[in-house]
Amino acid sequence: MEGKRQFSVLTGQNRVGFIDPSQGLPPLGPRHRGRCPRTPSSLLLRGFSDADWDGDMTDRRSTTGYCFFLGDSLISWRSKKQSLTARSSTEAEYRALADTTQELIWLRWLLSDMGAPQRSPTPLWCDNNSAIQIAHNDVFHERTKHIEIDCHFTRQHVVRNTIQLHPISTLDQPADIFTKAHLLGRFRELVHKLNLSRSSPA
Repeated sequence: MEGKRQFSVLTGQNRVGFIDPSQGLPPLGPRHRGRCPRTPSSLLLRGFSDADWDGDMTDRRSTTGYCFFLGDSLISWRSKKQSLTARSSTEAEYRALADTTQELIWLRWLLSDMGAPQRSPTPLWCDNNSAIQIAHNDVFHERTKHIEIDCHFTRQHVVRNTIQLHPISTLDQPADIFTKAHLLGRFRELVHKLNLSRSSPA
């Protein structure tokens, strides 16, 4: 322990072990292998952002959902109703991107402080192409000028090359589980995408 930065890997309930980044642990999975040679692929951060639209039948507000993986391990997730009613699905997804980006920046800082700096832009997947286009476009269009300034937080970090946005199909979007209720088959599929399994009885 002396002179070394170590941190615990957490699941939703239990501390399951310690990682010493200096030991170069073997990767947990094939994703992103070779893209960042100075950081073991088991310590690469990646995120997924999603939102439903008009999902609450009472106040018509949308729900933001996001999740982050370190390698193949789920380390952060959230489901939260948005504070304002979105006028379109694109606006709902763009607001979700802002919240997800805020968590992403904090996780990058935390990993750096623990000795596992992210040396390349963190990939962030979103299933709304229009929201991704807004994040890449610094011109305020008529249809987006009503969105609050703080929602353009994602755009700032795209410009700074902190994050890299990628499109993903809704069927492949693991964060979809945090935005709405699902039928049992789809729910099980999403649980599998999160690399979760049912705990065995004691």
